[in-house]
Amino acid sequence: MAVGRIIRTEACVAEGAAWLAGREPRFAAALALTGPLPLRRREDGFRALLSAIVSQQVSVASANAIWARLEAAGLCDPGAMAAASDAALRAAGLSRQKARYGQALARAEIDFAALRDLPDEEVVAVLVAVPGIGRWTAEIYAMFALGRADVFAPADLALQEAARLLFGLEARPSERALRAMAEAWSPWRAVAARLLWAYYRVAKEREGIR
Repeated sequence: MAVGRIIRTEACVAEGAAWLAGREPRFAAALALTGPLPLRRREDGFRALLSAIVSQQVSVASANAIWARLEAAGLCDPGAMAAASDAALRAAGLSRQKARYGQALARAEIDFAALRDLPDEEVVAVLVAVPGIGRWTAEIYAMFALGRADVFAPADLALQEAARLLFGLEARPSERALRAMAEAWSPWRAVAARLLWAYYRVAKEREGIR
C-alpha cells in the first residue's frame, strides 16, 4: 500500500482546502470565515510524539504551559525523559499517568525514520503499541509530524464540536459517526481537520489544537 499524498507546504493545504470547498458548500462558507489555513507541520521524532501525549485531554493553554516547563527542564529528549525522577516530571506539570507514558515512549526505541515510509494504518499500529499512545495521539502525529494528507482524528473534541456547529447537528457526533462523515472528505481529510479546527477557533474564540 502506498504512503499517499504528503502535505509539505502551505500550497498543499490550499489545494486541499479548495478541493473541500468545491465539494462541500459548508466548507466553502467556513473557509470564507477562517481565511487561509495553517500548515501545522512539525519535525517528526520523539519530541513531536511527546508533545501529542502532553496535549491529551487538556486545554491548549495547559498543554503549552506544560510543554514550556518540560523544555525549560531539558526533559524533551528521550535520554532525559527516561532518566527523570517522578518529582522532576511532576514539577514540570505531568500527571503520574502522563509521566509514565512519556517514559514508556522514551524507552520504546521507535524507528521514527521508518515511519515515514509506512502507510497510514501501519503508522498508527506501530504507535498505539506504545503504552499511553491511543489512536488520537497516533493520528495527530501522522497529520502534523508526517504530513499525511488523508488522516483524520475523529476522537478530537474540538473537531466534533466544530462539525456539530458547521453541519447543524443536534449533538456532537461520536468518534465513529465523525469518522464516517469524514470519509466523504478523502483524500484531504487532514485538511478538513485543519479547516474544522480553524472554524472552531472562529466560533469559540479559542484554540482547539496546539
